[in-house]
Amino acid sequence: MNKQNFAKKYVYNFGAVTEGDDSVRHVLGNKGAGLAQMCKIQIPVPPGFTISTEACNEYAQNSNSLPNHVKSQVKSALELLETETRLKLGDANTPLLVSVRSGAQISMPGMMETILNLGLNDITVEGLARSTNNPKFAYDCYRRYIEMYSHVVLKIDKIKFENTFHNRKNLLDIKEDCDLSVDDIKMVISEYKDIVKVASGKSFPQDIEEQLWMAIAAVFQSWNTPRAVKYREIYGITDNLGTAVNVQTMVFGNKGNNSATGVTFTRNPSTGEKEIFGEFLINAQGEDIVSGVKTPNPINISSKEPDLNNVPSMEELMPQAYGELKNILQKLERHYNDMQDVEFTVEEGKCWILQTRSGKRTATAAIRIAIDMLNEGILNKNQVLNSIEPNLVEKILHPNLDPKALKTLLTKGLPASPGAASGKIALSSERAETMARNDNVILVRNETSPEDIGGIDASSGVLTGRGGMTSHAAVVARGMGKPCITGASEILVNTKTNTLKINDAVLSEGDYITINGATGEVFLGSVATIQPKLDGYFKDLVTIAESVALLKVMANAETIKDAQTAKSFGAEGIGLCRTEHMFFQTDRINIFRKMILSNNKSSRISILNELLPFQQDDFYQLFKIMDGLPVTIRLLDPPLHEFLPDGEQELLHISKSMSISLQNVQDSANMLKEVNPMLGHRGCRLAITYPEIYQMQVKAILKAAYDVKHEGINVIPEIMVPLVMNGIEFLKMKKLIIDTAEELEKELGVKIDYKIGSMIELPAAAINAGEIAKEADFISFGTNDLTQTVLGISRDDAGKFLREYMDKDIFKKDPFSSIDQKTVGKLLTMAVLESRKSNPKIKIGICGEHAGDPNSIEFFDSIKVDYVSCSPFRIPVAKVAVGKYGSVASVKIQCKK
Repeated sequence: MNKQNFAKKYVYNFGAVTEGDDSVRHVLGNKGAGLAQMCKIQIPVPPGFTISTEACNEYAQNSNSLPNHVKSQVKSALELLETETRLKLGDANTPLLVSVRSGAQISMPGMMETILNLGLNDITVEGLARSTNNPKFAYDCYRRYIEMYSHVVLKIDKIKFENTFHNRKNLLDIKEDCDLSVDDIKMVISEYKDIVKVASGKSFPQDIEEQLWMAIAAVFQSWNTPRAVKYREIYGITDNLGTAVNVQTMVFGNKGNNSATGVTFTRNPSTGEKEIFGEFLINAQGEDIVSGVKTPNPINISSKEPDLNNVPSMEELMPQAYGELKNILQKLERHYNDMQDVEFTVEEGKCWILQTRSGKRTATAAIRIAIDMLNEGILNKNQVLNSIEPNLVEKILHPNLDPKALKTLLTKGLPASPGAASGKIALSSERAETMARNDNVILVRNETSPEDIGGIDASSGVLTGRGGMTSHAAVVARGMGKPCITGASEILVNTKTNTLKINDAVLSEGDYITINGATGEVFLGSVATIQPKLDGYFKDLVTIAESVALLKVMANAETIKDAQTAKSFGAEGIGLCRTEHMFFQTDRINIFRKMILSNNKSSRISILNELLPFQQDDFYQLFKIMDGLPVTIRLLDPPLHEFLPDGEQELLHISKSMSISLQNVQDSANMLKEVNPMLGHRGCRLAITYPEIYQMQVKAILKAAYDVKHEGINVIPEIMVPLVMNGIEFLKMKKLIIDTAEELEKELGVKIDYKIGSMIELPAAAINAGEIAKEADFISFGTNDLTQTVLGISRDDAGKFLREYMDKDIFKKDPFSSIDQKTVGKLLTMAVLESRKSNPKIKIGICGEHAGDPNSIEFFDSIKVDYVSCSPFRIPVAKVAVGKYGSVASVKIQCKK
C-alpha cells in the first residue's frame, strides 16, 4: 500500500512545466484545472503547483496529518518553482512569496480558506523590502500575512486584528490604508504579534517551511468547516470529493498606484448583457475585495451604477492594463464556451490571471447568455440546452421577493410551489373568495380539500400546516402557477376565533403575511415582490428545446383557464384531464351528492342525466381550445366520501332538495365513509358497482367530440380508466366503454373515433402492465399514487417526517417531488418493458407531478416513454428538460451539421 502511495502522483506543476488540464479536474479541482489549462493556452498565470484532492482525502484518513510521500512531492514541486521564478522560499535576500488556496472539483465560492503572502517572517520581510526597493509594500504584505495566517491557521478571531488596525488609523487620523507610513505599519505589526502571543501563548511562527505545512493543512481542514458542509448540503455536493490546494507565486496588486486587483465577469451575471462586468481596487490585494473591507471601483464605464458616475473605472484609470485584460477575457470565454468569473491582479502595469471559472448567474442571465452565444457561433443547440439547468426556468416564471426588502421570518414549511405573494390572511375558502374581491389574500388552512378550489383560485398564495410537496394544496396551486407552502407544522388555524397561531405569534384573519414558495419561508406583513419578464430569449430557448426533444410535453388540465395557459406555453395536448375536479363547482356539487346518496339505480341515472350536459360542455371547451391536439380524459377517480356534505347546513340542504329525512341523509353519508379512502371505493371500482357513472361520462366525451368535429376540429379523445389492477379488470372497463359508445353511435347514426387506455398507479397494475397494455391503446403512469402505494407513505402526511428522512439520507430527495429510481423507478422500467413487449405500438406517458421535475424527466427519457404531462405552469421547465435530456437531441444536431 505504501509503495503504491509513493508511486502515485499527488502534486501537479503549472507554469513553464504544466502537468494537468481540464481532463483531470476531479484531481486538480476546479481552480487547479483552470490554472493548468490557462497555462496551456498561454494566458499570463503566476506559476505554482496543485496538491490533489486525493491528497486531501488521504490527509483526513491519516488523522489530519500530511503523509510524508505527499510532502516529498511538494518539496520537489517547490524546487521547480524556485528555479522558474529565481526566488527561494525563506531566502533572506530574494524571498519567494506564495498564496495557498483551496480549489474543490465543484466551485464553492468563499466556503474554504485562503492564505496570501506566505513566505514572510522578520528576516524575509527585510529582504523583500530591499529586493523591491519598496519597504512600505513589503511591510504591508507582512501585516496582511500575520492577520490572515493567524486567523486561518492559529484560529484567532480576525476581528481582534481589524480593530487594532482601525484603532491605529484613528489614532493617527488616517482614513486610507495607503496613507500609513512604514513606521506606522511596523507599529501595527508589533501589535499584531502581541495579539498572537496573548491568544496562543506563543510568538508568531518564524519557521517558513513549517508555515507552509500548516497552511496546507488548514486549507484541507476547511473542507469540513460548517459553512462548507452546509453549502454542499444545499447544492447536493458529496462530502467525499475533497479539495485541492493551489500553491502559487504571489503577484502584488498593492505595489502602488500602478498596481491593482479585481474580479470580473466576461458578461453581466445579472442581466446576461454582453459587456464585461466587474470591480477592482488600486493598490490592494484580492482579499480586500472578497472580504468587503473596501468599496471597489467599477471595472469599466458600463459597470458603473447610475448614482456613481463620478467614481473612476479601471478602463479610465488604467487603459493599457484594461485593454490587456479585455483581450484575455475574450480568449477565456471562447476557450471555455461559457461566461467566466475571473480574478486578476495588475502588478506594476502587468496583468496576471489568478483564477477562471464558470460564473454564477441569474436565471434570466443564463438564458440570454446561452442564446447570444448560439447566435455568435460559440455554442450549438445541444450546448445551449446543456448550459441551462431546467430548474432555472421555473425561477423566472414566478414573482420573486425583493432581496432589498426588510423581512421578519415567522416560520418555514415545504416549498411546494415557487413564487412569492403577499396578502391578507383568509382562514376559509369562502372568506378568501369574498376578501379577494378587494384585496390580495393568502389562504391559510391546516389542510385543504378539493372543495377549497374556489378559495385557492381566488387567493394569491396558499399556506397549509399539513401536507407535502404533492398534497392537494401543492398540486392545485402549482397547476395555477400560485406560490404555495405546505407542511408548515408550526402554524395552527383556529376557525372559531378566526386566528392563526405561528409559534408565539398570534395573527388575525385580515392581517398581512408574505410567503416565498421557492424557499418555504413565511414572513410577517407585506414584502415587496419583483415581477419577472419573459422576453424573446426565453421563447428562443423553448423553441430550441422543442426542435431536439424526443418526449412530448402535455398538460394536466381540466378547466378553460388551465387549458388556455397550457396552450400558451406550447403544450402538445392534454395528457390528464381529472374529471372529478369538474364536479366541485357550485352548480354541480349538490347534484352529484344527490346522485351518490341515491339508493336505487334509476334515481342515479336520472340525476346523472342532469350532470351530462355540464360534462359535455366541459369536454367541448377543452377540445376547442386544444384544436385537434390529443386530449386524455380520466374517468371519475376519487373516493366518494370527498363529495359528501360536511356539516349540518349542507346535510339539511341535501335533505330538502331530495325530499328525504335528515336522518336518512346522515345514514347514507355514514355508510359511504371509508377507513382508508385512498385504497377504497374509487377509480374503476366505482364503475364495477355504479357503471352508470362512467356511462354518463363516456357519452359526454363522445358527444363533445361529435360536436367539435362538426366545427372542423378533428379530435380523437383518449378515455383513461383509473386505478385498474390487472388485465381482467381493464377488459371489463373497456367493454363498458365500447358498449356505451356503440349505443351512442346508433343514436347519433355516426361512427366516433376514440381510444381507450389505462392509468397505471398501483404496484399490481405495474406488475400486470403487459396484460393491460395488450388490450390498451395507451397507458399513463400516475406516479403520485404509485409512489404512495410502492413506498407505503401518504403524500399528505409525509410532511411530518420526510424532512428528517432526507436529513438522515434515507431519501436523497423528496420521493414525491423527484422519482425514487431504486423502487418506483425499477417498477416503471419493468412495466414499460413488458408493455412494449406485448404491444409495440402502445403510447406510454407519465402524468404525475414527477412529469415536471427535470431529474425525473431524465429518468423517464432513459426508459423510453413517449410523453410527460405536468401542470400548465411547469410546461416550460419540462420542455427545456426534455430538450436537454431527450435521447435524440445530439443525434439530430449532428445530422444538421
